[in-house]
Amino acid sequence: MTIPYKNSEKSKKGQIIDMFNNIAYRYDFLNHALSMNIDKIWRNKAIKALRPLQPETLLDVATGTADFAILSAKKLQTKKIVGIDISDKMLEIGKEKVARLNLNSQVTLQLADSEDLPFADNSFDAITVGFGVRNFEDLQKGLQEMRRVLKPNGIAAILEFSMPEHFPIKQLYSFYFKRILPLIGKLFSKDYDAYYYLFKSVQEFPYGQKFVDEATKAGFTNTKVMKLSFGIASLYICTK
Repeated sequence: MTIPYKNSEKSKKGQIIDMFNNIAYRYDFLNHALSMNIDKIWRNKAIKALRPLQPETLLDVATGTADFAILSAKKLQTKKIVGIDISDKMLEIGKEKVARLNLNSQVTLQLADSEDLPFADNSFDAITVGFGVRNFEDLQKGLQEMRRVLKPNGIAAILEFSMPEHFPIKQLYSFYFKRILPLIGKLFSKDYDAYYYLFKSVQEFPYGQKFVDEATKAGFTNTKVMKLSFGIASLYICTK
């Protein structure tokens, strides 16, 4: 199991909490700068896939600083959006952004575990996850929980990094993620391990058909995968 801090005795979940609390104050800046804002394009593709569903209730899992939740409020006009995360520092920043944009009537953020969701069965029309599922301590449990709280025929739109498979993107991507990104992350957030963990976690994550198989095992049907930006990321559309 890939963990952020080798010298920590905490579980992966505990380390993930520490990691995001450590980098929260620089997260938005680094997230957009290091991806050259391509992550915004990827989120818009996920929102577009959800538009035909016209969800009135939406759960944003691993919401972080609420980028996905805010975009859903603006683009989908969803009446009720709940964003959950295990990092209180990330949520603090997210709540400030939501308030600044006058979205408190639509978006609620709360501390909660993605693998033990505090919601009743069949609670939400749709779920979004932006680059969070690879941080789950138990991927299968997290997917099962998402399916449980989805209404019948509901959709989970899951964005996650993947590994490009063709030359030269594969080689350039690996070099950037392994050598350049951790150094920039350390410079601005003082946490080299957090950004080296990003590379390791992407390497080990079961992307593509392997993730489709995991979603199917969790009970989702008709899961579709869309490669984005030469396979740098993938969008999974999972139907209950």
